[in-house]
Amino acid sequence: MKPALKYYWPAILWALFILIICSIKLGEVSKSPLFFAGFDKLVHCGLLFVLTVFMASGYVRRQTPRRLPHNTLLLITVIAIAFGGLIELLQHYFLTWRSGEWDDLFADTIGILMATFSIFITAKALNK
Repeated sequence: MKPALKYYWPAILWALFILIICSIKLGEVSKSPLFFAGFDKLVHCGLLFVLTVFMASGYVRRQTPRRLPHNTLLLITVIAIAFGGLIELLQHYFLTWRSGEWDDLFADTIGILMATFSIFITAKALNK
């Protein structure tokens, strides 16, 4: 195993989990009374929030002086948004039982930006 990847395993496994969860047929589960309107968007937001935190954590743990430069945080944000877009493209073009939606990508982006803001504030607080 390459040492560079060893810190990213949580992010890699979480990304695979997201791919699987967003690819399965839900059937009648989505119509269950347990779920409220917009629950799907909340799930998208939360899943990509956690992915972004895992990616940033992997980068920070890999560094000898534990730090996260602004440009790296921006790169992580762009990669996470691209991953969310990829999921929506897969759902729209390849998974006929799912539908890719702009609203889902927007929810993904909100979760990613929430994580980016949280990481930025936490990094600033730890540096003071």
